[in-house]
Amino acid sequence: MKHLFVINPHAGGKNHADRLAHEIQHLSVDSAIHLTTGHLEATQFVDHYCRHHPGEAVRFYACGGDGTLNEVASGTLPHPQAEVGCYPCGSGNDYVKYWPMANFRNLQALVEAPALPVDMMRVRFDGQERHCINLMNMGFEAAVCRSMEIVRGKPLVGGRMAYTSGIVHSLFYGRHHPCRITVDGLPFHEGDMLLASLANGRYAGGGYCCAPRSANDDGLLEVMTVLPISVARFASVISLYKKGLHLDSPKMKDVVQYRRGQHVTVESTRPMWVALDGELVCSKRFEVDNLPHSLRFAVPQQ
Repeated sequence: MKHLFVINPHAGGKNHADRLAHEIQHLSVDSAIHLTTGHLEATQFVDHYCRHHPGEAVRFYACGGDGTLNEVASGTLPHPQAEVGCYPCGSGNDYVKYWPMANFRNLQALVEAPALPVDMMRVRFDGQERHCINLMNMGFEAAVCRSMEIVRGKPLVGGRMAYTSGIVHSLFYGRHHPCRITVDGLPFHEGDMLLASLANGRYAGGGYCCAPRSANDDGLLEVMTVLPISVARFASVISLYKKGLHLDSPKMKDVVQYRRGQHVTVESTRPMWVALDGELVCSKRFEVDNLPHSLRFAVPQQ
């Protein structure tokens, strides 16, 4: 099997390329390195490689954050001979938190890891098609992502504090988002919401467990909304949300809606931002389908 390491040299605010290259050359596998050069370039590289090597078993390792993983995984979807691994060196690295005991930063364990079948989402909007491996976030959390882009490189409020800084900003400017959501053709939500998520993974924002019941290999999306609440109430329940206790807590029972399904439609009367594995896109309508076992993902022994 060919092992291709797709390295985002800007992930996590540090250039990991030289260090990783040094470690990779000591692995006893047939390996090569590709440095990404821009937005969605990793998807194009992976797809191009697979098309020109149709009979070759290959595993691509996304060396970066969740955005890099999204791009690499998206590039492999049309190619059943390809597997995906992840060396997490970005700022969030939320998808791999699904396996809390697996050491994804042990390269030797990573190249020896078995590949497990996992689900992905296909997201269609405005004539475009994108994919998502972890979470599609809407409303408040998308507003947080927009705020993060502004503060990410700033001292004190940026870096690992960017998500918290985004929350504080969005508390005042991003708590009401009108939309209509259907799940498998049935009405799920209509009206204002604070936030909503469609999930195969469990974590967002560097460790917020927004989808604690999610299974990334069951063929179903976890669909959850939280209705608008006051700033004071938000402050009193945010720790429950971070720990993944919001679905069962009596303190949030009256504002949480939850369902599982395969096909989800999201509509709004005004353009709405959503985050696909942290990557922002905007439209008035999104059609989302879960793609069961559409990806083989390498998970080191736990």
